[in-house]
Amino acid sequence: MAATIAATTLIGTPVLVAAPAAAAPKSLVAPERLIKLDGTQNTRTFDGYATADHKSISSAIIRSDNLSKLSSADKAKLSARKVTAVIDLRTSIERAAQPDHAIPGAKSYEKDILGGTPITNLIDLNSAYRSFITDRQARAQFASTLRIITRTVAAGDSVIFHCSAGKDRTGWTAAMVLTIAGVDRATVERDYLASNTYRHASPNDPLNGVNISWLRASFNTANKVYGSFDNYIRTGLGLSAKEVTALRDAVRVPQRVY
Repeated sequence: MAATIAATTLIGTPVLVAAPAAAAPKSLVAPERLIKLDGTQNTRTFDGYATADHKSISSAIIRSDNLSKLSSADKAKLSARKVTAVIDLRTSIERAAQPDHAIPGAKSYEKDILGGTPITNLIDLNSAYRSFITDRQARAQFASTLRIITRTVAAGDSVIFHCSAGKDRTGWTAAMVLTIAGVDRATVERDYLASNTYRHASPNDPLNGVNISWLRASFNTANKVYGSFDNYIRTGLGLSAKEVTALRDAVRVPQRVY
């Protein structure tokens, strides 16, 4: 289904909430986004995703499932990618059960998204995704996560954000970054659904897979509660226009020709 254009202005900062995907030049080849590690299934970049104004998303932003089973080779590979920040979106219980392996030279940040979410919402994924928008703690932690991404990538380093399976809390974080950067909604949704491929999961499996209705529940709730995605970022998360611009500038690079 073709996306519609919904261009809005975020206090002087244009943000394309959803725009039709432009055909890439034939000389552009989609890069391999999966980072093949021994200890994870769903570690990948946004390398090469195009924005409406012909920029690409930097490979310095990495989404992942939990890092509790990283091998020595995995840690060396991530260090070689200049990973200096790891943002863990899990609860304290999840972290205790499967603690991350430390990546040499990287600082860890604990950003518990679900701490204020009723347990019943965790069973109903549509409700859980709506709570990403409505829950105060979730909003505060997502805002902090976006700020860490900005300053890490702006400094020339790489950042990993992850939850347990790398699909829900991580999926919404990825969707926010890509949307703010100006990537069209169809591409945002394809990136989200790629978790089913890498995790060999069904969209009807809430523990292992993702369903597009869940992601859309977050976007729809943002529109319903705040009037637009832009207003959710500005009012809900409290990011200033300057911070939004800094994030966009940090994560976007010149479009590469392969």
